[in-house]
Amino acid sequence: MGSAGQSNGTSAPAAVEADGLVMPIIDFGDFLHGDASTKARVAEQVLKGFQDSGFLYLTNHGIPPSTISHVFSQSSQFFARPQSEKDALSWTTPQSNRGYVASGREKVTLADLNDRDEIAKLRASNPDLKESMEIGREGVEGLPNRWPDKIDAAGAAFATDMKAFFLTCKALHGQVMRAIALAMGLRPDFFDGFTDAGDNNLRLLHYPAVLKSVFRHNPDQVRAGAHSDYGSITLLFQDDVGGLEVQSPRGTWVRATPVPGSIVVNAGDLLNRWSNGMIKSTRHRVVQPPAKEGDTSDMFPERYSVAYFCNPNFDRTIEALPGTYATEADKKWESIKSGDYLVMRLAATY
Repeated sequence: MGSAGQSNGTSAPAAVEADGLVMPIIDFGDFLHGDASTKARVAEQVLKGFQDSGFLYLTNHGIPPSTISHVFSQSSQFFARPQSEKDALSWTTPQSNRGYVASGREKVTLADLNDRDEIAKLRASNPDLKESMEIGREGVEGLPNRWPDKIDAAGAAFATDMKAFFLTCKALHGQVMRAIALAMGLRPDFFDGFTDAGDNNLRLLHYPAVLKSVFRHNPDQVRAGAHSDYGSITLLFQDDVGGLEVQSPRGTWVRATPVPGSIVVNAGDLLNRWSNGMIKSTRHRVVQPPAKEGDTSDMFPERYSVAYFCNPNFDRTIEALPGTYATEADKKWESIKSGDYLVMRLAATY
């Protein structure tokens, strides 16, 4: 596996390179603060990363390390709560997509979305080894977030901090979409009216420590099954444990090794559809972390990550973007409302 190669002209260096899969590492500070030509160069790097592999790493993204560390700390404290407290905040419906999801409830899968029996069989035989807390935007009538703010002062602080972090990630989502628009020859603000509502999902993830024998006895066991994301882009914050893998063009699995200070950003199925197939939505999964030299324990360590799933405003219709087709016959997918598409995908997952 290659790492951190040299930039060639306007190309970004590779954070990871193996089996025909290249995940570039891009200094996004140059887009946030650079002049017009610098912004254009970074925008091209972002679009190329999404076209080539669907995955890239962003550094100098504007979110302070202290903010990210605090969110991870709050996440750890939340998942350490008694199971009864977490269950009282449990996830209810795909339309809401808010609340606590206990280990084994979700099964991300590539099974036929309409084959409910197959999905149920997968969930029972090979559940994902994780728990999560799902947070949506505030103020949606009838769909409140499931905060622990009534439990204790720590729960109230958790709610305050996660609301703030949600908005911080929303702002970065808007900037990445501006880079895509610029590189595609659209107005830089083309996507602003598709992202301003913030119909996104902040997911705190905890993969509990697990016996290594679980993976030895079941070669198909994973912490999160192979899948592609549903929306436009995902901002992923990893700890240093590792385990995220991305599928290469050759069908192999390549580790998306954590890079300190970076965010992994990947394109989702709706952006693939929106770009008429120009941008890739690549399958990925979470497996056991890489072996560490001298580790003789019988357990794999717990892992934490934070994913911010970005979506177009739920009331906006998504259809092939200008410049991605010549005639109506060139459009690969019919138009669909963003919210309808997300509910359809979530209904097959839980």
